[in-house]
Amino acid sequence: MRATLRTPILAIPLAALFSTICLAQTTAFEGNVMGEDGKPVQGAMIHLDRKDIKGNYKVKTDKKGHYYYGGLPIGTYRISVEVNGKEVDSVDNVRSRLGDPIEISFDLKQAAARAAAASGGAEAESKDAERGMSAAQKAEYEKKLKEQQEKMAKNKALNDAFNAGVQAEEAKQWDVAVQSFEKASQLDPTQNVVWGRLGDSYVNLAATKTGADQQAALDKGIAAYQKAIELKPDAPEYHNNYALALAKEKKFAEAQAELTKAAQLDPTSAGKYYYNLGAVLVNTGQTDQAVDAFKKAIDADPNYAEAYLQYGITLMGKASLGPDGKMVPVPGTAEAFQKYLQLQPNGKDAETAKAMLASLGQSIDTTYKKTKK
Repeated sequence: MRATLRTPILAIPLAALFSTICLAQTTAFEGNVMGEDGKPVQGAMIHLDRKDIKGNYKVKTDKKGHYYYGGLPIGTYRISVEVNGKEVDSVDNVRSRLGDPIEISFDLKQAAARAAAASGGAEAESKDAERGMSAAQKAEYEKKLKEQQEKMAKNKALNDAFNAGVQAEEAKQWDVAVQSFEKASQLDPTQNVVWGRLGDSYVNLAATKTGADQQAALDKGIAAYQKAIELKPDAPEYHNNYALALAKEKKFAEAQAELTKAAQLDPTSAGKYYYNLGAVLVNTGQTDQAVDAFKKAIDADPNYAEAYLQYGITLMGKASLGPDGKMVPVPGTAEAFQKYLQLQPNGKDAETAKAMLASLGQSIDTTYKKTKK
């Protein structure tokens, strides 16, 4: 009877995903800016502001008055043109799409004519509206105007808070990021991306704390992810990051369910989610289930080098000793390490893979070449 080896398996780091609305889906805008003299405007600043607080982008027109901005996330945008520091025209509520760039051009002569007409018309409209009003009607009219102004100010404050949070995240200033996203969540509690980012920031903040402070930050991160999922249950990145936070609290069954859900929602990225699932299972001593998870990661992404490495390491835990005292690996163990080296011949774990192959008495394929740095 063969004795099963008890190969220790090191804890595997899990991969978090920044909370975004759309993954691997981008769009583009382009167009021309013509001046009041009918000539192309060079150096005009085009602002592309996403209205669901995703971000703000800008690009200048070239010498032909043309602009192009690609790689933008899918969403609804307000596109404006600025000349000499002043906004001169804009188009609102433009819904982007996959495929060819959306053309949004500006004719500043027409814009100037519209602005002149609107200025006079708005003043006349305001006077016409107030003429003949009772005191109560006038008060109601002024109340609505004030509400509109407050709404515009609130939207600006929301965008400012969200963007400040993103900048703080990029600088790894997690306490500042938490404060900014908390403010954004109070200004508009219906924005799922705010709650997702807030969860990310709290979990990262927890990693810098200890004891009760760490637990408090982690609990708040989990609560933020739950709110994000409540608002947008079909976002796989929320389920993934929620699962990683649950794993930190040793709620492994719940974490496994969330990672499985993420893989179902986003089959194109299932490899990452199954890899994370395998890591959770390894870190809780569930070797057999971890083997299956890493195999699913490989099936989902045949070029996922790290999944091959962890698959091989996990299979090492299922090796046994033969009658002669030599290690007898289960089928596929050596092949997993060889595949990792094929994909990452000079990867950070290349030496680990080679050491594992040597312990199995396997030769290393010397045809693998190091990639140029």
